[in-house]
Amino acid sequence: MNRRWRVSRTNPEYIRYISKTASVSPVLAQILINRGLKTQQEINDFLNPDISGLSDPFELPGVKDAIERIKYALDINERVLVHGDYDADGLTATAIMVQALKMHGLDVHYFIPNRIAHGYGFNPPAVKTAKELGATLIITVDCGITSFEAAAAAKAEGIDVIITDHHEPVKAATRDPQSPIPNPSFLVPDAVAVINPKLSALSSQLSALSGAGIAFKIAQALSAIDATRCTPCDLLDLAAIGTMADVVPLTGENRIIVKEGMRLIQEGRRLGIKALKNTAGLNGRQLRAGLLSFTIIPRINAAGRLADSQDVVRLLLSDEEEEALELSSWLDRLNSERQKLDEEVYQEAVSKLDATGSDSVIVLSGEGWHQGVVGIVASRLAEEFCRPAFIFSIENGIAKGSARSIPSFDLCRGLSECKHLLLSFGGHKQAAGVKLKAENISEFEKAMQAVIKSSLSDDDFISLLEIDADITLAEANHNLIKELSMLEPLGFGNEEPFLGSKRLDVINPRIVGNNHLKMKLKQGSQIIDAIGFDMGKPNPPDIIDAVFTLNINEYNGNSYLQLNLKAFRPSK
Repeated sequence: MNRRWRVSRTNPEYIRYISKTASVSPVLAQILINRGLKTQQEINDFLNPDISGLSDPFELPGVKDAIERIKYALDINERVLVHGDYDADGLTATAIMVQALKMHGLDVHYFIPNRIAHGYGFNPPAVKTAKELGATLIITVDCGITSFEAAAAAKAEGIDVIITDHHEPVKAATRDPQSPIPNPSFLVPDAVAVINPKLSALSSQLSALSGAGIAFKIAQALSAIDATRCTPCDLLDLAAIGTMADVVPLTGENRIIVKEGMRLIQEGRRLGIKALKNTAGLNGRQLRAGLLSFTIIPRINAAGRLADSQDVVRLLLSDEEEEALELSSWLDRLNSERQKLDEEVYQEAVSKLDATGSDSVIVLSGEGWHQGVVGIVASRLAEEFCRPAFIFSIENGIAKGSARSIPSFDLCRGLSECKHLLLSFGGHKQAAGVKLKAENISEFEKAMQAVIKSSLSDDDFISLLEIDADITLAEANHNLIKELSMLEPLGFGNEEPFLGSKRLDVINPRIVGNNHLKMKLKQGSQIIDAIGFDMGKPNPPDIIDAVFTLNINEYNGNSYLQLNLKAFRPSK
């Protein structure tokens, strides 16, 4: 893949100043500056996220109205239906809300839509379920901000609705000065309370919350009713998984949520998560946040992709070990099946792409492609080809698909400019769901092509390799690894730092395992082992520039420094 390399550099005097005032190495000082941290207080808050730093949940517009309505439900002993979503963020958000409400004594049920039968989000069938249950209050989590029809149907049935969501709201054609929401530039469904950080100009502490993060803030606010009923911090393990799953920035409030939640996950307090760790082979291992993305989260998502997700909430709330183990094993089997389907659709999509080529966007479709994996395939293709990717499954003349973008392109804005061709769409800047008539796919591709070309430059289609710091191999030591561990939890918005080094002598290069490049790299008197996964080349250059992460490799009871190569090129 053609990639641009960019090294972040700062005035050396400023680096020395930050290094001295924050008592960190110049390398870590550069990395922190790259993350926008420029004062001793900002750096201290970032490196030492603490539960005391959580913001007041009532800062979120709509929370006060929601809590008052929930208090009323408690006073008159109403039945409540929590409406979630079938992905990991929506499922953990559902579990958080259900557990918090039950702990306060409410009669709570939950509904998770089926991807195939109901589609995404809060839709009229859920109102029918609420009526059949006798629920007179629906609380949505991770959905509902564009559910005008469902909210109207609920009102017609005498059912109140509280919407909690973090997806993009609908922009109004004109500003309404009488609007009850903080920002009259948006339209919202008719509900007793609407909570969505995107409706107001909030600080970064709250503006980037996931669906599970917002559910956690509601749980925090509920503790004001009776703090003895439910300890919100006990829900941080669920909130951490939802936050990592939805790929929101790991800064501010999200950083605290994930750090504190990871502690609970490591301790294994919740039976359902403990069982998931067991089936994923994580027992006894020191967990890092990024590991969730490859182990626990795909298993939670597997049910929504291939089956029904109701039982995932049951797993997350289970207090029976046998039930938890049985459900986690079921998810493990589903995930294996999902991986197989994912690879099949991906290979078919790549074959079509090879035949048709792509310009500024990838739009592919197939009859019978499983709707549960098209999002994964879109993500893989967007990353591989550095193009926004739309992958559709066609059935009965209707194309349902998922889209994934590149950093420089806002999907929701692009889709809004093509909405005349769409039946529905919604999501984030980087990920969205789309539905249209199959006969309109070709026209949609042309329209999206024009939108993308008008807003992006040629450089936007070349993957950018951001290098946090240029170091010597002498600086790559155990002390630096210890310092870098202070950056945890790592993830979107706080990625693992990439380090770069120039003019490295390549010693004894060889291919090991499944096309992995193993060698030693030498600079002056310093020699360090290096490995490049899926980078097998029989004859790498004798002298290279390299980009890598710094790791400790443990093998046969021994541990040693190792560079995990991300890219290399011949030295000039």
